[in-house]
Amino acid sequence: MGVIRAVVKGCGHYLPERVVENEEFAKTLDTSDEWIRARTGIERRHFAAEGQKTSDLAYEAATNALKNAGMTGDDLDTIILATATPDQTFPSTATRLQHAIGMTGGFAFDIQAVCAGFIYALANATALIESGHAKTVMIVGAETFSRIIDFTDRGTCVLFGDGAGALILQAETGDGTGDDRGVLSTDLNSDGKYNDLLYVDGGVSSTQSTGLLRMQGQEVFKHAVSKLASSGETALKLAGLSAEDIDWIVPHQANLRIIKRTAKKMNVSMDKVVVTVQDHGNTSAASIPLALSVAVKKGQIKTGDLLLVEAIGGGLAWGAAVLRW
Repeated sequence: MGVIRAVVKGCGHYLPERVVENEEFAKTLDTSDEWIRARTGIERRHFAAEGQKTSDLAYEAATNALKNAGMTGDDLDTIILATATPDQTFPSTATRLQHAIGMTGGFAFDIQAVCAGFIYALANATALIESGHAKTVMIVGAETFSRIIDFTDRGTCVLFGDGAGALILQAETGDGTGDDRGVLSTDLNSDGKYNDLLYVDGGVSSTQSTGLLRMQGQEVFKHAVSKLASSGETALKLAGLSAEDIDWIVPHQANLRIIKRTAKKMNVSMDKVVVTVQDHGNTSAASIPLALSVAVKKGQIKTGDLLLVEAIGGGLAWGAAVLRW
């Protein structure tokens, strides 16, 4: 008996024009290109231009994804936009994107799980498709983290960048096996007791201000490796697959050391890991769809490849998904 799968039909990404090399931070902080590379693997990142909003980045990525899929905005039933840096408190940035791409029906909403946002959006999109509530869903990760960075804190300001990535999923009938194309499993987790490890010190109901990002880097690092590996293994088990079946891991691009240690913990060679952190920095919810789109464009990821995607962010919130491209 056939099952409904959420199958990838297109992807796209966008990076702002301004490229910020590590050397730029050395002009105002006690840091260097060598220091940043050694601890993070990051060489450069992109920052949005003055007046350029998260919805603007999302629009460019969404337009590229629609073009890649051979679709228009009106072919979509749903948009789920993952972001921690929305244009406004309300309405959702997703509805701004909906209007911008000419989608005149259906519904659009934001989802907020910080760096894990894309995984949460992917799980929700899959559930909507599998349940029959939607047929064609665009999920977008878009961030302007440069707006909430404390540029006097060398431990955090060098880590983040701006960008957007988009994926279009559509319902197709599969056989219900691990050979099917589409999303095969998802695993979501969160634990609010770790709030103070990674947060923004502002908010509508607390300070009536936006606030700036604060992070206990070493503590986040320790949780990231164990939780990403565990969630990845759970997602593979749910799909009836193992690490040996993976063609590519596409991890959240936060820190090269985290990426390497997680791959090692899962006994997966770095030759099977997509890495873009050196060029983009940590783009939060945009990180995974951005890396996916770049890897597809480079010819790394091909139709039929088995992918494990995984991310962790403030909350702490983390998760993983297995999909066949």
